[in-house]
Amino acid sequence: MTRLAPIWKKRGLIFDPSEHALPLGCEQFAQSPQALIGEGYIRIYFSTRSRDTKTEKYLSHVCYVDFSNDFQDILRIAQHQVIPLGELGCFDEHGIFPINVVPVGDQVYGYTCGWSRRSAVSVETGIGLAVSHDGGRTFQRRGSGPVLSASLNEPCLVGDGFVRHYQDRYYMWYIYGLPWKHFEGTSQAERIYKIAYATSHDGLTWKKASRSPLISDAIGEDECQALPTVIEYQGRYHMYFCFRYATDFRTNPDRGYRLGYAYSDDLQTWTRDDSLVGISKSGNPNDWDNEMMCYPHVFSHSNQLYLLYNGNQFGRYGFGLAVAE
Repeated sequence: MTRLAPIWKKRGLIFDPSEHALPLGCEQFAQSPQALIGEGYIRIYFSTRSRDTKTEKYLSHVCYVDFSNDFQDILRIAQHQVIPLGELGCFDEHGIFPINVVPVGDQVYGYTCGWSRRSAVSVETGIGLAVSHDGGRTFQRRGSGPVLSASLNEPCLVGDGFVRHYQDRYYMWYIYGLPWKHFEGTSQAERIYKIAYATSHDGLTWKKASRSPLISDAIGEDECQALPTVIEYQGRYHMYFCFRYATDFRTNPDRGYRLGYAYSDDLQTWTRDDSLVGISKSGNPNDWDNEMMCYPHVFSHSNQLYLLYNGNQFGRYGFGLAVAE
């Protein structure tokens, strides 16, 4: 049984949203790519942005692009509303970013990270469930509220749910926020979030595990961890995620997102070892991922392991692909 983590070979930027017409007045940004395997195609969901005509602030919408199985051709880009934004005052009123899709029988479950703006801090999030009955073309909410949200020891920003079915139960890896924090030299409070997990027998009702951080910090207690993605590969569970410093991360490449890695044999205890992540930022100053790598998603198809991810400016310029060697 091989215990090593994959080494990734980059295939470059495969989708630039500025080169295509997007629905709902969206432009730029194709964030948090997530894969669903179809008959003769690979569907990649992503979150893109439009402007709220009342506030001029961004709204995040779910879209998708279908690729040929070898990723050489774009077959179609959704021009319809995949899932509407939430109702007034609901947890997903201002956006959905990301959506994680899971085939369940003849349906597709979509675990959404819903965003709503606040006044004292910028946002709050929760995890919702929507179900597709048409192969992932559209999704309908199971209800207006979240299936996982803030709780006694996870007071803020529950989101980024990634769900898989192992050992006769559903596992969800997600992030939760600590109380927002003011740092010296910053005018606004900043968020800090960590990875945790929950389990479920039906994919709808979830039980959170212990609050103890699932993934250890590598750059200090204020490290922000995001977008966990897990896959079973050669007898071991592998988790990829992104992490950054809490401040000065938007324009300083040394403090922005990069990819992290952890492994587990029981889905509960994880050992972090970023030296095994197998991929890194480009050294070419002209490349789309030379400053930042974020929002990873790992999946398998036709006995091949793939890694999708965003690059500079949090996916403004689209997403790229890497293949396990």
